[in-house]
Amino acid sequence: MSNKQSRISVFNEKLAARITSGVATMWCAYIFAIIALISLPSAIKTGDIVTIVAWVAQTFLQLVLLSIIMVGQNVASASVEQKINETHTASLGEFELAKEARQLNNEEIKELKEIAREMHALLKRLDATQK
Repeated sequence: MSNKQSRISVFNEKLAARITSGVATMWCAYIFAIIALISLPSAIKTGDIVTIVAWVAQTFLQLVLLSIIMVGQNVASASVEQKINETHTASLGEFELAKEARQLNNEEIKELKEIAREMHALLKRLDATQK
């Protein structure tokens, strides 16, 4: 990819991100609703049910629901991200507890081995004195 294409791609990505973040707001949904409502009187004046249904489906719902759905996706995404972060934090805490438990187990095993060696030596001495 050439440098010019790369710059164009970067520009396009930044522009798309900016537009998306602007459209994914309730303020944009309100603006779209106002824009859609401007043509409502004309649709009603026709008296044609097909025209009115088409206005609702093609004008109002498409304009307004686009932003509302995007806002909903952002809210759901933020909720999932929060749960992931909480789970990660909890997992790290559990991992640290497991490391501490393992260290304590290793220390206890060393102590038990030392006690076993001492008991073995004591039993050897006891056995030697009985012979």
